[in-house]
Amino acid sequence: MARFHKLKVKDIYKETDDCSVVTFDIPEEIKDDFKFRQGQHLTLKAEINNENIRRNYSLCSSPFDDEWRVAVKQIPEGKFSSYVNNELSIGDFVESLAPSGRFGVDVNSAVAKNYLFFAAGSGITPILSMIKTHLSQEPGSTCKLFYVNKTAKSIIFKEELEQLRNAFFGRLEIYYFLTREKRDIELFNGRFDDDRMKVLCSTFIDIPDTSEVFLCGPEDMVNYVSDYLVNAGLPQELIHFELFVKGLSEEDKARMERLSKQNVEGVELTIIDGGKEFHFTMTKDYDNILDAALGAGADLPFACKGGVCSTCKCKVLEGEVEMKVNYALEADELAQDFVLSCQSVPVSDKIKVDFDV
Repeated sequence: MARFHKLKVKDIYKETDDCSVVTFDIPEEIKDDFKFRQGQHLTLKAEINNENIRRNYSLCSSPFDDEWRVAVKQIPEGKFSSYVNNELSIGDFVESLAPSGRFGVDVNSAVAKNYLFFAAGSGITPILSMIKTHLSQEPGSTCKLFYVNKTAKSIIFKEELEQLRNAFFGRLEIYYFLTREKRDIELFNGRFDDDRMKVLCSTFIDIPDTSEVFLCGPEDMVNYVSDYLVNAGLPQELIHFELFVKGLSEEDKARMERLSKQNVEGVELTIIDGGKEFHFTMTKDYDNILDAALGAGADLPFACKGGVCSTCKCKVLEGEVEMKVNYALEADELAQDFVLSCQSVPVSDKIKVDFDV
């Protein structure tokens, strides 16, 4: 069963006016549990104003740094981000699950790859971890970063990125795009669109020579860039992404409306977690597996409850469910009957799910 560990804040500083970088001190006895792959995240938990708040934050350090750092950007009215940016101090404790997530690919020092990275704002956090890792561990690989921000002052990790470019001269190229500042070269003023992507693909990007593409940022940006590159000839399987979901599509809304009317009262649920089975019957108070299980007293892993992070992923062993939305699971996981419990509405009388797989 996934469990939280108390981590001491080793360091915290302001990277930009609205973004704090937190370094955690990982006790020796749990360092093996906290080993991570570039692109993974921590699920953090804190008691804020008598409320249990959980959020996922990508690690921006490399697995080879022997360091666990996350960047937390202030979100208007964001409970956890406000706590980190305004109250958290060195010496404080925050609870965390061990690192998790599937964003990223394995390192292979014997293979030379050409990586492309597209990021917006705080989407740079997992991307920075990847760039540092692949450059340091794959001597023949190259990286190109296309990074969108509002202004030059809002660029997170600009100094560290520039140091990396100098340290790996000729192997790391960085292109900054600003949406609220004008510069002399029009190409770098604004978000990605057809005109800019056409220039990028004819000048900076060699589609046939691209090995992997990573995108992290708002849903609209990720979907647009991904579709453009596929239409330009890049195989879909080479594209990997994490989303900042802004809103629901009309299809999502229609599905959620339909599932909200699904009768779940009386559904018999069996939860496997930590090698033990937990049985209960659903009531009309909850319509999804996660909330129903938590309401019945189960202690299950979760974070965003929005279908984005996959912390609450489980496998359906018996019965049938339907998800309201899914921004986290890939086709191969769906084919193996994995679901997001926070989004899963039972559509059969008996359900059995396993959180241990």
